[in-house]
Amino acid sequence: MRTERNSSERRKPMSYLSRSKNSALIPQSSVLCIALSAMLFALCSSADAQQTGKIFRIGFLDGSTASGMAVLVDAFRQELSKLGWIEGKNIAFEYRFAEQKRERLPELAADLVRLNVDLIVTTGEPPALAAKKATTTIPIVIANTADPVGEGLVASLARPGGNITGLSNLGPELNSKRLEVLKDAIPKLARVGLLRSGGIASPQLKEIRPAALALKIKLEEIDAQPDAKGFEAAFQTAKQKHVDAIMTITSRQFFAERKRIVELALKYRLPAIYFQKEFVDEGGLMSYGADYEDLFRKAAHYVDKILKGTKPADLPVQQATKFEFVINLKAAKQIGLTIPGRVLERANKVIK
Repeated sequence: MRTERNSSERRKPMSYLSRSKNSALIPQSSVLCIALSAMLFALCSSADAQQTGKIFRIGFLDGSTASGMAVLVDAFRQELSKLGWIEGKNIAFEYRFAEQKRERLPELAADLVRLNVDLIVTTGEPPALAAKKATTTIPIVIANTADPVGEGLVASLARPGGNITGLSNLGPELNSKRLEVLKDAIPKLARVGLLRSGGIASPQLKEIRPAALALKIKLEEIDAQPDAKGFEAAFQTAKQKHVDAIMTITSRQFFAERKRIVELALKYRLPAIYFQKEFVDEGGLMSYGADYEDLFRKAAHYVDKILKGTKPADLPVQQATKFEFVINLKAAKQIGLTIPGRVLERANKVIK
């Protein structure tokens, strides 16, 4: 790094030397300091020269699909661009999407490690766990996950330790809150179908099950494979169990298939509350949850700090701070639902 000096500072050694009629007048300690300074400057200049033109490679590991995650990936890339990271100039991406096949994640994570990427960004618990198992040295930034401590990803939020840090979407706590909102919107609510994807919902279920009991709601847990056939079967099961409404666990796989889920909820005339506003953008009824675009933008800042030398262990895991409650009255009308005014008043946005 070049340090600018003012003109008076630059003139001092010149005037001192001009007054010296014999080089022996310069103290030996000063000569040694000058020599050492010159050596350090040369080394720094050499390091800067080596750094010039370096392109950092970022691995991006996700369990769903590229099209399903596009809106969040774009938010992440745009924020990196604002921070001075330009694709093709000083940064490049290696994308790996498991295409809803979770069993592929370990292979994809290992592939990124073989490529020796400078950093890995993951989304959700399964990709993060796969990356953690694949490397203990490459920094990992989790763009969002429900419970990083409970999932065994970090030691604590304040001191994550190891090579992992990132963002928490508060998924378990917000699932309970979504159930409360659903109860307020549908006063006679007695039975809710909870779509889950086997194996990844345990921390979330620990929160939502007691919440359902407290609200006197019967929770029907329905496994849903993240594909057309699986979702259709799940909604048929929900109808057979005579549920009054639907909600899903927080999952990247469900997010990627949000359009299909919304269409099925309308087809079966089931009120539903979702964990992200993008479901409502696709025509869904309601959403309450963290602002995921904000989480992905914050993940970009973590990447920026790590690429500039900060260790992941020194970056505390941040919890979501921005939340959104969105209601779509068009969707309510389609299924013949009237949402109470007191609920509408609490919404950040109402689509009419």
